[in-house]
Amino acid sequence: MAETIRSYSGFQGKKAVILGSGLGSLPDQLENKTIIPYEKIPGYPKTSVDGHSGEFVVGTLNGEKILAAKGRFHYYEGFDISEITLPIRLFHELGIKFVIITNSAGSLRKDYPPGTLMAMIGHLDCTFIEGPELPAINKNSRLYNHEILTIAQKSSLETGIQLKEGVYCWTLGPAYETPDEIKFIQNLGGDAVGMSTVPEIQMAGTLGMTTLGISCLTNYAAGITSSPLSHKEVIETADTVKNQFSELVLNILLTVNTN
Repeated sequence: MAETIRSYSGFQGKKAVILGSGLGSLPDQLENKTIIPYEKIPGYPKTSVDGHSGEFVVGTLNGEKILAAKGRFHYYEGFDISEITLPIRLFHELGIKFVIITNSAGSLRKDYPPGTLMAMIGHLDCTFIEGPELPAINKNSRLYNHEILTIAQKSSLETGIQLKEGVYCWTLGPAYETPDEIKFIQNLGGDAVGMSTVPEIQMAGTLGMTTLGISCLTNYAAGITSSPLSHKEVIETADTVKNQFSELVLNILLTVNTN
């Protein structure tokens, strides 16, 4: 798979980004782009979720090669952990050292309204895949690098784009959580909830890669307000902040030193 990407694009970079639902416009800012649809890569899965176009984009940012994945894989699509984490393992094979992993998520805080960008400083695993034990917040510095979080906040100040911080809770989906489930997650210390990202961050940490998770909070979670939830709202809200999101993420990519 890595050789296929190299043969199409000549990619030799050290940085990558995974783009969540509705956040796929970032590669428009790259130059000298090569687009590689997932189906062109032998053995690579296809994503089926609206807002995930299912392609790699290789381009340059101030002369530096960047690899963007427009689309990821979820448990609720029928993928297992090895398939969900395949992009990370592919990045590692390509020699990538730093990955920004993004997602669209629901806000569990009224002071984090839709449109807020949130850097992940830890996570909760509320999938219960590994057993019935009560989830605890994981803030392992191997996964949530303090130096990278500091760079992200400096980029926030430099661009004037506010970046909140919080704990992301991973659930299986595809159904949105109930108000009672949201209260449970709030009591555990969660600030946002979504259906991805945690397996990718954990795999990257295992492989010695540095990551930064950024959530675009596209809606209030169930019970925070009386508004109904829909995937359409997720896509529409992500679209309203796509320019700010792209500017901030690209600034962070430029600032992080992988040498």
